[in-house]
Amino acid sequence: MTEEKVIVANNLTRTFGKFTAVDHISFEVNKGEIFGFLGANGAGKTTAIKMLTGILSSSGGKAMVAGFDIKKQRDKLKENIGYMSQKFSLYEDLTLYENIRFYGGIYGLSKDEISRKTDEMLERLDLKEIKNTLIAEIPLGWKQKIAFSVAILHHPKIVFLDEPTSGVDPITRRQFWNLIYEAAADGITVFVTTHYMDEAEYCDRISMMVEGKIAAIGSLHELLTKYDSKNMDEVFIKLAREPNQQPPAD
Repeated sequence: MTEEKVIVANNLTRTFGKFTAVDHISFEVNKGEIFGFLGANGAGKTTAIKMLTGILSSSGGKAMVAGFDIKKQRDKLKENIGYMSQKFSLYEDLTLYENIRFYGGIYGLSKDEISRKTDEMLERLDLKEIKNTLIAEIPLGWKQKIAFSVAILHHPKIVFLDEPTSGVDPITRRQFWNLIYEAAADGITVFVTTHYMDEAEYCDRISMMVEGKIAAIGSLHELLTKYDSKNMDEVFIKLAREPNQQPPAD
């Protein structure tokens, strides 16, 4: 039985003048996978994710996400995906409760659905006591958990997470990954970018970006075996030291 593909990208490219940020990348992501998009800062991860979510137009190539063409069907695409950016999309001058209801409306949920899902989310995260607190007053770790929960409020086919654990302590990072596991178990495909190489072990498959290109792709075991490495840090160092490769610019 053929696995359902949630992402199919062919030679996806993005240039800015003479600079190529994403260089003809091709890959597929299966339904229900936790797919890691790893690489150093400036490797092209964020540019790639912005194209796949319809935020940024591609300069070349094609991609289908959740069954929709990223160029021709942006409106449909956005209805069927979730997205959590590096800079949280939550509104700091609104309360937690107001943010949840606001995004529920954007995602096209009915009033009854918004009320039900808001109550479920507050209960699940144990946040009822601070629902009227401004987002600006909530600690960073909790903001990340809230932003992720809001991004999947409408139960999208796939959620894109761009450096979701950047800047938090290891314990909070682990707690965040527990939320990712729960979403995957609930049938949501997860596409996550990170520059933390140790987070590769949490993913079903990994794509390693170097200078805008996919330098390697496979499961953790496959990559460690192929590059005769003990961990993903070693894999990254070996890939980054390939001839004619220089450290990417941000």
